[in-house]
Amino acid sequence: MIRFRRYGLAPGVVFASLLACLGTCALPAQQLDPSSVIERIDAAVKARLDNIAGYTDIERYAVYRNNDETHPVAAMRVKTDYEKATGKNYTILSQSGSAIIRNLVLGTILDNEKRLNLPGNREGAWITSSNYEMKLEGNGIQHVDGKDCLALALIPKRKTPYLIEGTLWVDAKDYSIVQIRGTSSRSASIFSGRTQMMRQYALISGFAQATHASAVSNTSLFGKTIVTIDYDDYQIKLAPGH
Repeated sequence: MIRFRRYGLAPGVVFASLLACLGTCALPAQQLDPSSVIERIDAAVKARLDNIAGYTDIERYAVYRNNDETHPVAAMRVKTDYEKATGKNYTILSQSGSAIIRNLVLGTILDNEKRLNLPGNREGAWITSSNYEMKLEGNGIQHVDGKDCLALALIPKRKTPYLIEGTLWVDAKDYSIVQIRGTSSRSASIFSGRTQMMRQYALISGFAQATHASAVSNTSLFGKTIVTIDYDDYQIKLAPGH
């Protein structure tokens, strides 16, 4: 569905992921101390935020309706420019399909992403203990997307469309985010239910960046709608001294 290569964002349309966890194996109890795990997740997020001064990437958006996930009713290819000091800007490179869907769905997503990523706003969407209660799930490693991961239940500390009730998977070695899936803690509008969301991440220049995301929502205007985003061609600008 959607590939996202950024961290912690969720516009009016959010993302829910369906990656399977294959098998488990026991870890020594001291490695699964909940407080230590959460502290390391916070540290990994902070390191990314402190050390990435900016980036560009190419994002491909697609909108599907009526359970048809093969033929998008609207699509858009966008260049994203992110600067830590100012936030995000978008340049539409190409678009196709329904102009109404592009404006009302994809246009809303881009507008919300710009607003959410302004300094002072974006802190409220970070996947950290300041925004979530986190609880370890299970007693061992889960294999997700080819990586050994720890799973944590995410419980938002406030109701907002940009925070997810669900599960977070982090790399068991460096605690970077690998995958997140769940449901928005609040619907984006009175015309829609809560959105199912998913995001996948990969290490790029040493830090977790979103690579794919999807969101499934039901609205009185459009019915069931699936949005997918894929992120490619990252160019990372690291902070001086990194």
